Amino acid sequence: MKKQIDPTICFDEEEEISHFYQDIPGVVQQLVKAWESKEVSVQLGPIPMPSHESVVQLIHKIRCILFPGYFSSTILNRSSLEYLIGQETTELYARLSKQIVLAIQHDCFRSHKVCSQCKHRGHQLALEFINDLPNIEALLATDIKAAMDGDPAAKGADEVIFSYPGLLAISIYRMANSLHRLEVPTLPRIMTEHAHSLTGIDIHPGATIGKSFFIDHGTGVVVGETTTIGNRVRIYQGVTLGALSLPHDAGERYRNQKRHPTIEDDVIVYANTTILGGETIIGARSTIGGNIWLTESVPPDTKVLMKRPELAFIGKKESA
Repeated sequence: MKKQIDPTICFDEEEEISHFYQDIPGVVQQLVKAWESKEVSVQLGPIPMPSHESVVQLIHKIRCILFPGYFSSTILNRSSLEYLIGQETTELYARLSKQIVLAIQHDCFRSHKVCSQCKHRGHQLALEFINDLPNIEALLATDIKAAMDGDPAAKGADEVIFSYPGLLAISIYRMANSLHRLEVPTLPRIMTEHAHSLTGIDIHPGATIGKSFFIDHGTGVVVGETTTIGNRVRIYQGVTLGALSLPHDAGERYRNQKRHPTIEDDVIVYANTTILGGETIIGARSTIGGNIWLTESVPPDTKVLMKRPELAFIGKKESA
């Protein structure tokens, strides 16, 4: 038999639940107090700022231009390619210049800088980035070839472009690095942190990376801001190219100083290896094995390997 609903009980429950809302104003007051103390950052007033969502959309737009036909629904053919790329690039310029202007304005407002003609500067920097697209495209072509040469599982360029997280992270890094070198604030870091969230690969836009760079698998890779990586370098998952431990006030004291290692040409660094320090140089053509911790330089043409551990195989004792 179906149980009858007692409206009195339902009403009492609603009354009881409504009391919970009374605690919310107290929490709000604590939050406002924290914001007013300036211990927590809050965006108040008419301070311009770039849009995180728009920057992510810019990444997709740039990928459509760098890899025509791969990441858009439009079917390309030779007769329409120049027109469609022209249309995409013109739209990119308009969107990018807007976000650069907002980033410059936000930086100026926050830091109380003198007026730097942000609109003119923003459009100029956007055009300089557009002019750098052929260079980015050429570098990415070497990265794709490095992936195919270095990974027997790669079935072709299409597979690498569509599916390899390493190439995605490197592609976004190369966009962000171009903007970083143009001294565009905020946007480069939004880009590389978006790549980090998608792939698990954390490359700072300030790092210097040569051509034919290949990250195999990639999860857990960290490349710090002042890292220098030469040409034809290959690294595997879990590799950290980081800084040595720094004091609590390191933010200002060590800014713009070399804190991360240098990896010279044709080096291979295997999985889960950590290389730290601004004075650490891994010489050309060296191979660094897996699960190694390095804070000192390695000469060229050197293999650094962990001594083989002793394995113990323990089975069940045979019954008597």
